[in-house]
Amino acid sequence: MSGIGAGMPGNLSGRVRRKVRLSLGDKVFYRTTEVVITLFFLIVLYPLIYVVSSSFSGGRAVLAGRVVLWPVDFGVEGYRIVFQYKEVFRSFFNSVGYTTLGTTINIAMTMMCAYALARRTLPFRNIFMFLFTFTMFFNGGMIPNYMLIRNLGIMNTVWALVLPGAISVYNMIIARTFMQSTLPNEMLEAAQIDGCNDVRFFFQMVLPLSKAIIAVLCVYYVVGHWNSWFNAFLYINGREKYPLQLVLREILINNTFDANRQMDPELVRRMQGISDLMKYSLIVIASTPMMLVYPFAQKFFVRGVMIGSIKG
Repeated sequence: MSGIGAGMPGNLSGRVRRKVRLSLGDKVFYRTTEVVITLFFLIVLYPLIYVVSSSFSGGRAVLAGRVVLWPVDFGVEGYRIVFQYKEVFRSFFNSVGYTTLGTTINIAMTMMCAYALARRTLPFRNIFMFLFTFTMFFNGGMIPNYMLIRNLGIMNTVWALVLPGAISVYNMIIARTFMQSTLPNEMLEAAQIDGCNDVRFFFQMVLPLSKAIIAVLCVYYVVGHWNSWFNAFLYINGREKYPLQLVLREILINNTFDANRQMDPELVRRMQGISDLMKYSLIVIASTPMMLVYPFAQKFFVRGVMIGSIKG
């Protein structure tokens, strides 16, 4: 059939393709799929629109529930209050540094470990894989981890935030499966015949051919580091080293009030409106950087994740 189609003139083959009609069942299936996907898209999109619109609305409008789709009584009071805190800008750059350093360490550790475990000639390969997998289900807990960080002498340092989670076993398994599926052993054998060692093969062949999965893992690790606050809450004592998420959490807690202790109803409504505005503004501030990063790696997601999950 391909030979027949190739031998036809362009306009004739186009007419043949246009004559192919979908059956009634196919039309119903496609239309139903389009409707379902559209509904899911709207379900996901509307909360984002609502949060952004509420953050740019007036406090009274938000409190009264008058914000549905577009901002009501447009204003930036919530952002103005948040950015009055000097710690916001400093913590933002702290988070950028922690995320950059942490993701670099994560990718380096994950790819090297995945490459080693992808080699079927690795001695005790199954035992190492069992030990890695074991850590996915069992760990020492919060108190032993805290004692470990303290005894290592890295409390109140950046290393307390980036070293404990230097490698994700789940992501390592995805990268290992990707290498096993896309990098045949014959490639390594051919490189070894030409005098290439493992280090050179890893950096000059494995990494360039693994750009798709690296992009996917980068997004996973970046989002994880950016949204992390609990480790900083445990291990960081100096406020000058706080990440953005921890500072935003403190701002939200400090601006939460008990309505039962307020006697003036007008003051209660105003304070509640400001608190809601700040809540939505904080969500937008915390989410915007990741929403800007994601589109650059989105095109790698389908290829990287699907290839990395075909085989166990």
